[in-house]
Amino acid sequence: METSLRIAIAGLGAVGLKIAQALDAGIPGCELAAVSARDRAAAEQRLSGLRRKVPVVEIAALEPLADLVIECAPAALLPEIAEPFLRAGKTVVVLSAGAILRQDHLLELARQHGGQIAVPTGALIGLDAVVAAAEGTIHSVRMTTRKPVNGLVGAPYLVENNIDIADIKEPLRIFKGTPREAAVGFPANLNVAVALSLAGIGPDRTELEIWADPAMTRNVHQVEVESDSARFSMTIENVPSENPKTGRITALSVIAWLRRLRAPLRVGT
Repeated sequence: METSLRIAIAGLGAVGLKIAQALDAGIPGCELAAVSARDRAAAEQRLSGLRRKVPVVEIAALEPLADLVIECAPAALLPEIAEPFLRAGKTVVVLSAGAILRQDHLLELARQHGGQIAVPTGALIGLDAVVAAAEGTIHSVRMTTRKPVNGLVGAPYLVENNIDIADIKEPLRIFKGTPREAAVGFPANLNVAVALSLAGIGPDRTELEIWADPAMTRNVHQVEVESDSARFSMTIENVPSENPKTGRITALSVIAWLRRLRAPLRVGT
């Protein structure tokens, strides 16, 4: 029998807790080995309902305890979480995909030491099709994101540009540019756009619009792709989690990724 992969989770918000509960319930070939969180006492309380007691440790203590770490933390913590695992030739599952664009050295660490950075599908549909199309020639990728106001309030781009959306009555386009620019201005909101760009034609050629919509109750992403192999469009409406900036499907995407690691049948790229 293969030894189970020891999984660490860095960050125990809505996403991290959901993944921890799924691992505790049982994912073949995987076991929850350790968790890190800013408030360790609160994290221990949140984990008290698990069947198996799991240590809550500092970020620096995670790597010796696990073969793989899932980053579910604020984007600024990505280097602290990822670097020890990559130096050890291990895998880092990154949800703060936008931070990768600002931390190029992480890719070099992975190359040098045989580690891997994995970005799961997360809140976006159709990344498999984009990855496949990128093996040929993609001519254009356009993405339009519409979010409830409370999922965007406080984003650095809005603060720096004095854009007040708290009392808007109609949909308002608040950004037009690229995922690279959005990763800086909306670090907690547009990881999905960065993942799309990394799967396709890159963060500087992908076109992106962000709309704040007071009538929305879901995070809606629409993508249009033109390539030499296919033309396709896709729309997904994600139900927000307890954190309005993140959809419920984000945690489920990671759980599905873990479940496929040792599965006898894998469907999709």
